[in-house]
Amino acid sequence: MRTVEVAVPGHAYPVLVGAGALERLESFLTGRVVVVADRAVPALPELDRLAGSVVRLKGGEAAKTMAGVSRLLRAFEENRVGRDGTVVAVGGGTIGDLAGFAASIWLRGVAVVQVPTTLLAMVDSAVGGKTGVNTASAKNAVGTFWQPRAVLADLRYLASLPDEQVRGGQAEIIKYTMTLDPGMLELKDLDEVIERCMRCKARVVVEDEREAGLREVLNYGHTVGHALEAASGYALHHGRAVAAGMRAAARISAELGLCQPSVVEAQDELLAAHGLPGPLPRLTADQVLEATYADKKARDGRRRWVLIREVGRAEPGHEVPDEIVRRAVTEILSS
Repeated sequence: MRTVEVAVPGHAYPVLVGAGALERLESFLTGRVVVVADRAVPALPELDRLAGSVVRLKGGEAAKTMAGVSRLLRAFEENRVGRDGTVVAVGGGTIGDLAGFAASIWLRGVAVVQVPTTLLAMVDSAVGGKTGVNTASAKNAVGTFWQPRAVLADLRYLASLPDEQVRGGQAEIIKYTMTLDPGMLELKDLDEVIERCMRCKARVVVEDEREAGLREVLNYGHTVGHALEAASGYALHHGRAVAAGMRAAARISAELGLCQPSVVEAQDELLAAHGLPGPLPRLTADQVLEATYADKKARDGRRRWVLIREVGRAEPGHEVPDEIVRRAVTEILSS
């Protein structure tokens, strides 16, 4: 079993990575327990034994609405979850975001244990405490920072993961490779890759929990990625959207002279090796450009871009003229 400590000041917590991590769940439970699980996720014996009440939902961005939050709050109320209670989120990033947000506002905050079941959630969204739901035009526009009590990444869940979900997780792994840890290019063991991604995120979250600056580097590719998701009505898988967004961000970086064209080529080859980004929705560059203005990194109505310098080094906080963004988006939509 691999262990990563996320040493957030005042709220440190462990991340356990490995087959059988769920066997440790009981030690993190207090009070009344409500499990919020993706109905597509196979139940493991440890979970069935410990669950007080289980709310099963269909995962995906469509679940991340205020109506979905209301449903969970009703379940917490019906099960008399007190301030000592625990919410267990079992599923991909959408279930983790939804259940985490509901837990953060129930009785002004109850404990949540994240049990990510997709590769994308394991390497990224389950760690760091971001929760949220979508509005009609913006992804994760309503949310909180609410750190979990623990994250249990049980690798047994990956055995039944569809190829589409695996590719989505690979997009986030490539994001970490391009921004923080180029050494991951040399790794073959998936357990080690997941641990390295989690260590990268833990390090950044500890330094900048509330995304005041440094943590924005984790959003590399997400400005255009989230815009593609929103403009498509959330029909595009998050991982594919981020892969397309990284292609746009690298092209913007090269046009601004921040990186060499070879960096763009290297990233394109790495993405293509994993079948990313794949087919994109039929959208215009203007539709995507308009959706970028809902990006949460924006300040005073101006977008702040995370751009790449070299493989393993990215920088947040760049402002980019619309015409450069339009050219990059036009290229990725047409290729």
